[in-house]
Amino acid sequence: MSAIAGIVHLNKEPIPNSHGYGMMEALQKYPADDAQMWQQDNIVLGCHAQWITPESVGEQLPYSDTESQLAITADAIIDNRKELFDLLQVDKEKRKTLPDSQLILLAYQKWGEASPKYLIGDFAFMIWDGGNNKLFGARDYSGTRTLYYAGDNQRLAFCTVIQPLLTLPNVEKRLNEQWIADFLAIPDMLDTVDTTSTVYEAIKQVPPSHSITVTEDSLKLTRYVYIDTESKLILKSNEEYEEAFKEVFGNAVNEYMRTDQKVGSRLSGGLDSGSVTGFAARSLGERGKKLHTFSYVPVNGFEDWTHKSRIANERPYIQSTVDYVGNIEQNYLSFPNDSPYSVIDDWLDVIEMPYKYFENSYWISGLYRFASEQGIKVMLTGDRGNYSVSWGNAIDIYTNLFRRFHWIKLFKEINQFIHVKGTGRKRVLQVIGKNTFREFTNNKQDFSVPLLINPEFAKKSNVFERIRSFGINEDGSNLPNSIGARKNQFEKLFYRTSGGTSDTKFSLSNSIWNRDPTNDLRVVRFCLSVPDSQYVQYGMDRALIRRSTKGILPDKVRLNHLYKGIQSADSIQRMIPDWSAFINESAEVIRNPQISEYINTRVLESALKEVRKGPEPELIYDMDFKLLIRSIILSRFIQKYAL
Repeated sequence: MSAIAGIVHLNKEPIPNSHGYGMMEALQKYPADDAQMWQQDNIVLGCHAQWITPESVGEQLPYSDTESQLAITADAIIDNRKELFDLLQVDKEKRKTLPDSQLILLAYQKWGEASPKYLIGDFAFMIWDGGNNKLFGARDYSGTRTLYYAGDNQRLAFCTVIQPLLTLPNVEKRLNEQWIADFLAIPDMLDTVDTTSTVYEAIKQVPPSHSITVTEDSLKLTRYVYIDTESKLILKSNEEYEEAFKEVFGNAVNEYMRTDQKVGSRLSGGLDSGSVTGFAARSLGERGKKLHTFSYVPVNGFEDWTHKSRIANERPYIQSTVDYVGNIEQNYLSFPNDSPYSVIDDWLDVIEMPYKYFENSYWISGLYRFASEQGIKVMLTGDRGNYSVSWGNAIDIYTNLFRRFHWIKLFKEINQFIHVKGTGRKRVLQVIGKNTFREFTNNKQDFSVPLLINPEFAKKSNVFERIRSFGINEDGSNLPNSIGARKNQFEKLFYRTSGGTSDTKFSLSNSIWNRDPTNDLRVVRFCLSVPDSQYVQYGMDRALIRRSTKGILPDKVRLNHLYKGIQSADSIQRMIPDWSAFINESAEVIRNPQISEYINTRVLESALKEVRKGPEPELIYDMDFKLLIRSIILSRFIQKYAL
C-alpha cells in the first residue's frame, strides 16, 4: 500500500526539483516504511510506501525497467496473482517474491492499455512508457483506491491524495461550485454525479473502472470494465449454488489476508461481517494465526430507545459469533469521548473534502486508530455485502412476482414468509400492493427531503436538471428499491466514489489496508449471476448466505429474521457536553454570508428551531439534525481549506 505521486511534462519543459520534492514532503503526514523518487528527463515518479504484503517488503518503488523503457509507481494489492502468473508465464521461482507493481508492469507489457481488465484487486497505478512517450494508469473497478490529477496532456501531476497537488504553483485552490451544488442537492449519501470531479475546480480524479492515457496529443479516460447484471448462472440444486458460493467467497477471503502481519476484521452482529469473520478465522487458524475483531458498542449508561425490531447494542450477537467461530481475539470499543460533532475537523483533515456519513464517523475513525495501535495491517470488512453476498429483500422480490403475474409462486412464498417473520398475510399483501402502485406511478416514496441548497445557487448551477438526468430527484421521491439500488451500485459509477475516498485516506493515515471480500470482482460477478430464487425462497430473505454459512455462523446470527442492528443510536447522548456549541455553530453558519450563498438558510432556520428543543436521542436520524450538521461540515471545510 502506498501513496503515489508524479509529474510529467510532455511539452518537454523541465520539471523544477522543488515540485516533486514538495509533493513528497506533503506526503510525510502519513506513516511510511520507505519513500523514494525516480526522475528522468521530463518525468518524476514518487512513492510513499507502507509494506503490507510479504512481496512489498523492501520493494523498489518507483520501479523502472531499462530494457522495456517502462517505469511504474503503484498503490496496489493484486489478488488474482496465480491466474496472472499462468497467463504471463512467470517463472515459478519468481512467483513467491514478485511484487504486485512488477506484475502490473508485466501485464502492461503483454496487453498494453487493455491490461487493467485482467487485474483483480484494489489498485491505482501510473506507468511511464518511455518508448511511446506516454503516461498510462488505472483505478480498480470500484474505486477502492483514489487517484487524482491536475493539469492537461502537456503538463500533468497526479497523486493518491489531494493536498500534494495543491503545493504546485499552477494548481489553484478554487472551489468547484458544481461539486458543491451536487453535494447539497442530492438527497442521499452521494457527493456528486460527476465521477471525474472533486471539490476543487483544478483537480480531477480517475473514475472507478477507468484508465487514463496521456500523450502529446491528448488526455483520455477509458472505461475498461462493465459488470453484467443480467446473465444468470443455472445450476441443478441449492447445494450446488451453496458450494459454488463458498468456493468463490472463501477464496476471496483467503487472498485478502495476504500479509505476514496481524489481520483484523470489523465485526457487527450481522451476516456480512460475520460471514467474512467466520471464513477468515478458520483460514487463519490453519496457518496458526488468530483473527483480531473490532466492534463498536454504545457508551456505558446508554438506554435503548429504538424500535423493538432494532438492535442498538449488538454485543450479544457479536459475542455469539465470536464464541461459535473461535480463533478470535475480540475488542469491544465505544470511544466514549468521541461524537459525530467532535471528530468533524479530524475527518475533514483526513478525507480532504466535505462528507455526509457523519452518523458513524466517530467509531469508524476510532476503530482505525485503535487497530493501528494494535499493529493490524489488513482490516477485513463486509461493507458491500448488502449488494452481493447477502442481497435478497423478500418484499421487493415478491413485488416483482406480483407485477409479473407469478401469483401461485407468490402466495406459496407469502405463506412461508409470514411464519418466518411472525407477521400477518394481510399486512404483507398491503405492503406489496403499495410498492407495486409506487412503481407503476413512479412515486416510490411518501416523503420529501427538505432542500439544503440555496434556491438561487441551485438555479445558477442548474443542478436539479443535472442530477435528474442521472435519475435522481432532489426531493428523494424516486429513491429505488433494493433491486434498483443493486443495479445502480454496479452500473452507475458515481455510487462508488465516496467509499473509496474514506477507505484510502484512513488506511493511509493509520497504515492499515481496508479490504472487503464482499466487494471482490469475482464474488460480485458470481452473486449477480445467481437467480433471485436463490436469494429469496421458502419465505426466507438473504437465503443464499444463510444456507451457505450453516456450520460457519451460529443460528442466532444466521437465522435472525426479526432484528436488525443499528449503529450510532447513542450519538446524541455523546454530543450533550457539546450541545450548546453545536447549536451556536449552527446559528453562526446560517448567518455567515460566505456559506449562506450555498445553503438554504430558511430551511436551516426552521431546522434549528426544532433542534433547539433539546438533545433528544432520536434526533440522530432526524432530517433537521442531518441538515444542520451537514451544513457545519461544509462550512468548516470552506473556511479552513478553500478560503
